[in-house]
Amino acid sequence: MSRARQPPLVTGISPNEGISWTKVTIRGENLGTGPTDLIGLTICGHNCLLTAEWMSASKIVCRVGQAKNDKGDIIVTTKSGGKGTSTVSFKLLKPEKIGILDQSAVWVEEMNYYDMRTDRNKGIPPLSLRPANPLGIEIDKGRFPQKDLEALFPGMSADFTSENFSAAWYLIENHSTTSFDQLKTAVVNLKKQANKKNEGSLAYVKGGLSTFFEAQDALSAIHQKLEADGTEKVEGSMTQKLENVLNRASNTADTLFQEVLGRKDKADSTRNALNVLQRFKFLFNLPLNIERNIQKGDYDVVINDYEKAKSLFGKTEVQVFKKYYAEVETRIEALRELLLEKLLETPSTLHDQKRYIRYLSDLHAPGDPAWQCIGAQHQWILQLMHNCKESYVKEQKGKHIFFPMLDLEGDVRPSPIGHLPQTASLKRGSSFQSGRDDAWRQKAPQQVVFVEKLTKLVVSQLPNFWKLWISYVNGSLFSETAEKSGQMERSKKNARQRQNDFKKMIQEVMHSLVKLIRGALLPFSLREGESRQYGGWEMKSELSGQWLTHVIQTVR
Repeated sequence: MSRARQPPLVTGISPNEGISWTKVTIRGENLGTGPTDLIGLTICGHNCLLTAEWMSASKIVCRVGQAKNDKGDIIVTTKSGGKGTSTVSFKLLKPEKIGILDQSAVWVEEMNYYDMRTDRNKGIPPLSLRPANPLGIEIDKGRFPQKDLEALFPGMSADFTSENFSAAWYLIENHSTTSFDQLKTAVVNLKKQANKKNEGSLAYVKGGLSTFFEAQDALSAIHQKLEADGTEKVEGSMTQKLENVLNRASNTADTLFQEVLGRKDKADSTRNALNVLQRFKFLFNLPLNIERNIQKGDYDVVINDYEKAKSLFGKTEVQVFKKYYAEVETRIEALRELLLEKLLETPSTLHDQKRYIRYLSDLHAPGDPAWQCIGAQHQWILQLMHNCKESYVKEQKGKHIFFPMLDLEGDVRPSPIGHLPQTASLKRGSSFQSGRDDAWRQKAPQQVVFVEKLTKLVVSQLPNFWKLWISYVNGSLFSETAEKSGQMERSKKNARQRQNDFKKMIQEVMHSLVKLIRGALLPFSLREGESRQYGGWEMKSELSGQWLTHVIQTVR
């Protein structure tokens, strides 16, 4: 037997703070055996699984989403190890809103924008694509606690894209052990970067100087010609000629580039549509994937995909997303009905009942499916008791008809809700039990055999019914751990309110048992109207004292 894998453990994240959609690298242990093994990733309470890229069992790369908390843990969940823990935390920075006319200390480098047709990070805001090492020297993280730095620089940040950037904080955090010579090298690198920007702007201006001088020479020639002629006729003629030349140039340009520009627009629209399909293919394929997984019985995968889609697209305003998400909700509603139908099927094991109840709880099914299961189990026990009576009554009258009964002589169905071993408690004290065999059964009256069969049925089923109720009371029907404490608290509250109802169910089983035995042995003790339901036996002769003694011991 293979040893179970340890749960994931996150021991580091870089960077450890940033704004939403910041690209982070998560390091740790037991982070999954492959991309398919990774089924959950949350940072500060936000689901980041959609942007996660599994690199190895010790490294995952993802982007931080719109987190609920300013600071929180990084929790990784895998199929092989379950839900993990974290020894580090991530701090979410809230960027200040900047108007179009406001000055900002943050300059977005356009060179960080990559072609969306080739860049795998397409559609990501440029702030998250900032250079990791602006000084160009080796980063050496110091050992200064984050809390001390926050207290030393209140209201500031070590993030160089923030308006409250503090250079001193950045140097203490990343270059506390860097030598003075290396810092000089960093200054040289910064100057080179600034010169490259200035040279780029200057080159752009130089490239347009020739066109500017040609236009200036042409205007000077026209002006001199007008001054030499000195007549309005020449001025009008030159102006008209100039306008004609400009119009012909414009028409020629439109003719040449109209088809090219049209093809470019079509290509851009097609490319944008493909980007949307590729980026949101999870949602578009989800309805079909749900149907396939339901047919295979992979309900855990369906619930996990549904929770992911709900967190990402549950409140979307995009019409196409709304349409596909509505299809997802339709299939989830059909799954709820299917799981409830399977839950109420009898007979069923406690393991299957717990599984279906947890599925319905994760899918937020209306009502109280667990209590519906208890009610169905109660009605099934009563039906078994009445079927047992009808079977023996018709056999006594020579009209034996087969009823689907439990095989109480052997195993009581495949571990229904827990198996109560058949002991000799029903047999002790009777001189007839040692030789009970087929010959004994032929000699015993039909009512005596019925009472023994009925008591065995109740003794085998009532403890199982009680275990189901105890699981409902302590909340283990919903979760074996304390993860869903809210659901368990509601379950315990419902259990307290339904104690009297369950007590009435037990009393009804006991009353039915007593009345069925009285209908078989003492039919005249039944009330009017009860003989048809609990009686129906042919009383050819009264039972002897030995048989009555045996019946009393059996009932005890």
